[in-house]
Amino acid sequence: MRILRTITITSFLILLSAQAVVPSNELAARAGEDELTRVTANLPFTMKRVELPKIPDRSVRVSDFGAVGDGSHLNTSAFAAAIEACAKADGGRVVVPQGIWLTGPIQLKNGIDLHLERGAVIQFSRSINDYQLIRTTWEGSAAVRRMSPINGVGLENISITGNGVIDGAGDAWRMVKKSKLTENEWKKLVASGGIVDKAGDTWWPSVDAMNGAALVRTLDQRSAPLADYAGAAEYLRPVLVSLVECRRVMLDGPTFQNSPAWNIHPVLCEDLVIRNVIALNAWYAQNGDGLDLDSCRRAIVYNCRFDVGDDAICLKSGRDEYGRKRGRPCEEIVICDCIVYHGHGGFTVGSEMSGGVKNVVVRGCTFLGTDLGLRFKTTRGRGGVVEKIWISDIVMKDIPTDAIGFNMFYSGGSPIPENAGPSESASRASMPVNEGTPRFENIYLRNIVCRGAQRAVQIEGLPEMPIRGIELENIQISARTGLVCLDGERIRLNNLQITPTVGPVISVIDSREVTISRSKQGSSAVFLKVEGEKSESIRIEASAFTKKSVQFDRGARKSAVNVVD
Repeated sequence: MRILRTITITSFLILLSAQAVVPSNELAARAGEDELTRVTANLPFTMKRVELPKIPDRSVRVSDFGAVGDGSHLNTSAFAAAIEACAKADGGRVVVPQGIWLTGPIQLKNGIDLHLERGAVIQFSRSINDYQLIRTTWEGSAAVRRMSPINGVGLENISITGNGVIDGAGDAWRMVKKSKLTENEWKKLVASGGIVDKAGDTWWPSVDAMNGAALVRTLDQRSAPLADYAGAAEYLRPVLVSLVECRRVMLDGPTFQNSPAWNIHPVLCEDLVIRNVIALNAWYAQNGDGLDLDSCRRAIVYNCRFDVGDDAICLKSGRDEYGRKRGRPCEEIVICDCIVYHGHGGFTVGSEMSGGVKNVVVRGCTFLGTDLGLRFKTTRGRGGVVEKIWISDIVMKDIPTDAIGFNMFYSGGSPIPENAGPSESASRASMPVNEGTPRFENIYLRNIVCRGAQRAVQIEGLPEMPIRGIELENIQISARTGLVCLDGERIRLNNLQITPTVGPVISVIDSREVTISRSKQGSSAVFLKVEGEKSESIRIEASAFTKKSVQFDRGARKSAVNVVD
């Protein structure tokens, strides 16, 4: 018979009383002060030094509180007891040893480092009822959801570290689209249980999950009490890691995988370091984002790996009126030295960006096979300003759609079907400018290489609010089609080497103040195609092209282009 050694919180506090309570600098030292200095060197904006979490130099092991790492015992109470004991002693490290530790939600507390030793797997429960209903946010608006597997609200000095794996049991929650599986995979999934919708194209874990969206809409319309959402509870998938209004946060080392919805979601957090993290989701995982920084300030993300089902690294700041009223931009963000494999976007802004996004640096990242490379998306009604973003030294390969995409007509779907050229189906009529009109401006991209894309660059503004102040410099892209600029203004294209297999190198449609310099026609028959009566003030400087390679269509005037030798 196996005997487990269990320590009560009271006795554990007595045990800790003999230990020094003065916080050590061990955690800060391991965070790599030299690396943080390197990552934040020479920023084009002023940013205070990010404060690292201060964790006292003491530790407990979850096994000391009755946790069993056999993958079958539910350890929710043991995790809670270990964290509570450590928190009552002013914080410390809660160690998860090698093993498979089945648990329900883990609620962090001030001064806690949740540390996974090598070989440790935190396996979250597949029982939906282990996660209570709460009021929170989802996709940038107030919402009712299930509690996140790892969560914390209003905390300071917290971290999740080590070399273990955190599995959110997301496959027990998510719907799956038939179009994203092979025939054999689909048959196996259907045979496992659950239900297929009437159209026969989406599998759901349960009838309640399938019908949940309609029920939630009804409940939201009448501002129903929390308890009324129980009937839709299987539909209300949580993010794996939810940190709200926390300060001095670090995620360093673990793998976060199989999330019910988004993987890592800090909201309204300050002084945040995310490094050496791996985020994994099946490529078909619905809403399977990797990292969503939402209205955060002073965040550093570096040396991370992403292979996910939706956007990999994404900046957000609330949706529509809710985001504008909250009024907290995502700002002072540095992202570097990350690799993204599958994902809808390698680096993405939006579409929930109504509180604004500004003062962002992205550099030294690699995107391999992401649906889009650099992705900026919004739509009418969002409002908000995305500005002062510097992106440099990016390498991309095998991008199925746009290597670089600015889309202010975002439809909310996967980027692959969106990639049908400029929004011919969208109304190009100008709408009144109001608080719901979004803006993209003053975004700088340089030293970018992409080998293989469907389209090199999409710049698509709104007729009433052109995209302004976009600068592309030292851009080398091989793609099926070239750069398209529709409803743009003050666009600078310097040293472009774009080699499309069909069509022009550059297409300018209803845009003005476009400067093209030190760029090459290459083997393309058409260097520049200008369309639309609104196109004007297009300047070509020091570029290699033939006069006949400049074409005009759809009401564009030849006087719109000025060539300077």
